[in-house]
Amino acid sequence: MNEKNINMDNLADTEENDLNEILKVRRDKLQELKSNNKDPFKEVKYEVNSSTSQIIGNFESMEGQRVSLAGRIMSKRGMGKASFCDIQDRYGRIQLYVRINEIGKEIYEEFKKYDIGDIVGVEGEVFKTHKGEISIKVGKIKLLAKSLQPLPEKWHGLRDVELRYRQRYVDLIVNPEVRNTFITRTNIIKSVRRYLDENGFLEVETPLLNPIAGGAAARPFITHHNTLDMDLYLRIAPELYLKRLIVGGLERVYELGRVFRNEGMSVKHNPEFTIMEVYQAYADYKDMMKLTEGIISTAARDITGDT
Repeated sequence: MNEKNINMDNLADTEENDLNEILKVRRDKLQELKSNNKDPFKEVKYEVNSSTSQIIGNFESMEGQRVSLAGRIMSKRGMGKASFCDIQDRYGRIQLYVRINEIGKEIYEEFKKYDIGDIVGVEGEVFKTHKGEISIKVGKIKLLAKSLQPLPEKWHGLRDVELRYRQRYVDLIVNPEVRNTFITRTNIIKSVRRYLDENGFLEVETPLLNPIAGGAAARPFITHHNTLDMDLYLRIAPELYLKRLIVGGLERVYELGRVFRNEGMSVKHNPEFTIMEVYQAYADYKDMMKLTEGIISTAARDITGDT
């Protein structure tokens, strides 16, 4: 083993020891909270009346108002009897200004022990700092959940592609663009559903467990039904059942749902994925082309404001 390998091994051991120490400290903090009857995991409800985007987007009308919101601590900067921290909710981030004179010595000492990653609820007044940053002057703060695992390091973040896919929850916390992708996907699906509904289509649900692997040319996942003592297949497509509904007289149907294909894997292909199939009686390929164009252009307009 050469010197470089020895140094890398020593670095890995040091990082592992550092991580174990961080984990121990955080668990000790949780135990202390429990001993003082302040277990954050017993908090089941917190009243929220604002979000980061509402406050930042409507600062002129909300300045001086008292708001209540909750989020995850993403950064923390202490300055003696006052501290700043950033919290992140679903919509973005906002800065908190926490002063010992506002929340009291006991709560401030507790706040100083909060870690990055902890989830807090705050009440306070909307204002702008001397540097022009929209912030909340905290009057009350409460720990709602203790983060026992540290978040990825600030500057390098979560860069390992496989780890990002395996730990999507961490990816969502530290990479805002991923969170925006999830939200955009949801809005696209809403738009597609709305367009089809307004054009007389019925959304239906068809079986996931099929007696045959039909509707597409793909290798299925196989399972066994104990009561019926028969093999069943996770569907590779909803096509056959949707066509039966057309035969039954529903005329216009669609389904947005999961299908399963026991084949290769890559960042562009997953064995389990969402598919949409649409069927319309008394129509030809030109009608389906027009429908497809309408779905895509409407979704683009709904999401981006333009086609």
